[in-house]
Amino acid sequence: MAWQVKTIAQRTGELLPGSPWTAALYVLLTILAVTAFVTVAGLVLIYAERKIAAHFQCRVGPMRVGWHGVLQSIADAIKLLMKEDVVPRDADALLHILAPVLSFAGMLLVMIALPMSPSLQVADMNIGVLYVTAVSGLGVLGILLGGWSSNNKWSLLGAMRAGAQIISYEVSATLALLVVVVFAGTLQLSGIIQSQDTGWWIWRAHGCGLVAFAIFMIAGTAEINRTPFDLAEGESELTAGFHTEYSGLRFSFFFLSEFLNMFVLAAMASTLFFGGWMPLHVGPSGVGGHFAAFNGVMDLLPPGLWFTLKTTAIIFLLMWFRWTFPRLRVDQLMRLEWKILLPIGFVNLFVSAACVVTGFYFFAR
Repeated sequence: MAWQVKTIAQRTGELLPGSPWTAALYVLLTILAVTAFVTVAGLVLIYAERKIAAHFQCRVGPMRVGWHGVLQSIADAIKLLMKEDVVPRDADALLHILAPVLSFAGMLLVMIALPMSPSLQVADMNIGVLYVTAVSGLGVLGILLGGWSSNNKWSLLGAMRAGAQIISYEVSATLALLVVVVFAGTLQLSGIIQSQDTGWWIWRAHGCGLVAFAIFMIAGTAEINRTPFDLAEGESELTAGFHTEYSGLRFSFFFLSEFLNMFVLAAMASTLFFGGWMPLHVGPSGVGGHFAAFNGVMDLLPPGLWFTLKTTAIIFLLMWFRWTFPRLRVDQLMRLEWKILLPIGFVNLFVSAACVVTGFYFFAR
């Protein structure tokens, strides 16, 4: 099946061809859609985290607000909005206010580039991978500003930990991204998905894709400051880390960013290694293909459902990490990156380049 990939902008242009209101309508639809999605996804992820954590620890989790506690996240959001928003007396007020906005903006800018189906992508850039790598760095700027501007030693220490951690693991994450770019031959996220129409890169790349996926998941978990890499928050050591002095709405920005960054990481892993919205295909889907019947059955599920299932599975894996592994020490954190992940990442990239040059991978074009 040939999938027709069109962004929201292109769909809007078809509805109102040549109209001066097309751009305004596109911007309005984008703002409304992204705002609604971010709000709903954040509430769902927070509820899912609590329930999954509860089952891992043999308890029931929130049960009182709504059926099985489904409205607990909404109640918490209302509580945060009603709390007093305090700026410490000796803090840098402007930077203290700007920090959570930067952290939230980095997540939103990545969100608009994610292809969730052939027709559900806000912006399909030909340098999509480079764009995602660049704008995701705004998150660490928000953390650094928040820790420094709070004029609190615990906040500053947490921010410094976060800066060193995220900048270090960014290198390994980028090497994992480059493996997929080498095999796909493009930086465009929709092009990477289309390159997996004969199979996902997690298994087509003769082990290189699997190694790159493992590195990407470990480095990505460190970049979004989740256990076992949550040294930036470290409640038992730093009170609450970089957001110790935050409350109310601005704290909710940091809190929501953490959960939505988990979705962004899972969506990127799904797009790069599991075909994104692309169904599970094995070989060409043409009439003469050996797996044409199997591929046809896989095409029965809509692309959006494929993306949702893959992303949900990876999110569950990230939550599994959090409630399984203990927090690393700072020296263990840096040793894992610079002495283990980085050398493996470079070797894997060189092997991937050799596979592409020689055509030594499954269903090479």
